[in-house]
Amino acid sequence: MCGIVGYVGAQSALDVVLAGLRRLEYRGYDSAGVAVLAGDQVACVKKAGKLSQLEKALVDDPLPGSDATGDGHGGATGIGHTRWATHGGPTDTNAHPHLDASGRCAVVHNGIIENFAALRDELAARGTAVRSQTDSEIAAHLLAEEYAALEGSAQPGGARLAGAMRAVCRRLEGAFTLVALHADAPDVIVGARRNSPLVVGCGEGEAFLASDVSAFIDHTRTAMELGQDQVVEVHPDRAVVTGFDGAPADARTYRVDWDASAAEKDGHDSFMLKEIAEQPKAVADTLLGRLDPALGTLTLGPELGLDPAVLRDAEKVVVIACGTAHHAGLVARLAVERWAKLPCEVELASEFRYRDPIVGPRTLVVAVSQSGETADTLMAVRHAREQGATVLAVCNTNGSTIPRESDAVLYTHAGPEVAVASTKAFLTQLVACLLLALHLGEVRGGPGDELRAAARALGRAPEDVASVLATMEPVRELARGLAHHETVLFLGRHAGYPVALEGALKLKELAYFHAEGFAAGELKHGPIALVEPGLPVIVVVPSPAASGVLHGKIVSNIQEIRARGAHTIVLAEEGDEAVVPYADHLIRVPAVPPLLQPLVAAVPLQVFACELATARGNDVDQPRNLAKSVTVE
Repeated sequence: MCGIVGYVGAQSALDVVLAGLRRLEYRGYDSAGVAVLAGDQVACVKKAGKLSQLEKALVDDPLPGSDATGDGHGGATGIGHTRWATHGGPTDTNAHPHLDASGRCAVVHNGIIENFAALRDELAARGTAVRSQTDSEIAAHLLAEEYAALEGSAQPGGARLAGAMRAVCRRLEGAFTLVALHADAPDVIVGARRNSPLVVGCGEGEAFLASDVSAFIDHTRTAMELGQDQVVEVHPDRAVVTGFDGAPADARTYRVDWDASAAEKDGHDSFMLKEIAEQPKAVADTLLGRLDPALGTLTLGPELGLDPAVLRDAEKVVVIACGTAHHAGLVARLAVERWAKLPCEVELASEFRYRDPIVGPRTLVVAVSQSGETADTLMAVRHAREQGATVLAVCNTNGSTIPRESDAVLYTHAGPEVAVASTKAFLTQLVACLLLALHLGEVRGGPGDELRAAARALGRAPEDVASVLATMEPVRELARGLAHHETVLFLGRHAGYPVALEGALKLKELAYFHAEGFAAGELKHGPIALVEPGLPVIVVVPSPAASGVLHGKIVSNIQEIRARGAHTIVLAEEGDEAVVPYADHLIRVPAVPPLLQPLVAAVPLQVFACELATARGNDVDQPRNLAKSVTVE
């Protein structure tokens, strides 16, 4: 969740770190702090609240040595952090960085140190006072102790600090990213990771450490990914990577395929509005090079690199995901079962490994995660691989952990998604899952004509999404008119059911509404008791051409809720006239094949939630109590 930035080089470390923290604000946080080397000491300021509170404190009381003067007295090495409170509330004392007792060593931390209580007791027994309520501060004290234990060795300061970090990490349990600096090692920062993201930025005569490449994208697009249980010693001109055991380790360098402008609002009022508008391009980018829309043929096999026999011989598919990605997985299930004739299960990753799931060498597990660092999904991936399953990741983030620990990866190409509530990441996950289902169908000899027709229709998805976005003003007006409500229900059938779940989730995230999504066939099994006069109910209607039976049943549902005085908001494809008499408000989307309907049906619900939340005065980019990347269980 939290944001980490570290810098070593010739620029003002304070300026670089603060700019990086601003780029990481989207991750969600409740306090912020920085530490820079000032002469032979560490200068640190941290504040509860938003980054603006920290910046005000720095204006009122500037840090000594905070400018890179080139005189050898520091200011060009620093670390910063935006914290999401876990152990201890959001206070100045609990904010990061944390210093050791001498004030010469500073540490920032993401994740959870599960054995912190025992380690804190050890420190207390040695007379070390722990000032905060956090699990993080103990890392600073332990690091200082290990560094002191190496005093007198022939190692330079940077190597000593890296050695001390390795020793500390071997004692920690849980998930963590640690980044540290020490006054005795003025030209180095050290980082470590286990089950939590950390990436190195490699510039010209400068280097960066961050929890996300967006923190340093202004300065360099060359990044180095760190593996599990690795420590990196970062100098302005080099990075040395080792395992926790001290053995040299390889790290892959890659180039980030988007620039700083992609993470700016580009004239939109919010990142979420910008990202909703970017969806046609994101969908097109995810299709690019993978599908020939004219012929309806796929070229996915070489990219995946999986032995076709693995796909042909698979006995079932299991999709594991959380939140919005789970809703994409529900659509994937329908597509896999239709086109590949394979049984497909969809599991909440947080529940998967706690219930003895039946997976094995003939199971294809598909792990869907925007960040590639979702803790529950990562743990589920590891459990699946322990059982011998083949794991394929669907992910948006190059170099993240889940793709690295999977057998294959299908990258979505959404670009940076800064708003916490997912929009373009969801659509590109849908596209990737549909591509995968089509590929499975081809490999397993599925219905050729249907597969080619679906592939051609999928190739038109960017234009279909764009056409929906061009007709959204009535949806915005509707949302503003409903801003005073406190409850909205969503109904759907078949591929519309995951859309209903996603629409409800968006309202929960953004408008802080009580919003629930239901399978329309379950209406009489309890949910109808919630229907009362004036209640807004949004119904996602399947195509009458694709399934006359389902269409007729959901029209009956609409009649039932309207008879009870509900305000019916009907989302239906162009040309569907049967729903018109029962719709208080009608939202039209293009007519597409049934399994592709979520690509167009989700867009109006995103716009609806965003506009309604804005009308209530909410920050749609940073909803309360939410963070972009959930990296701890």
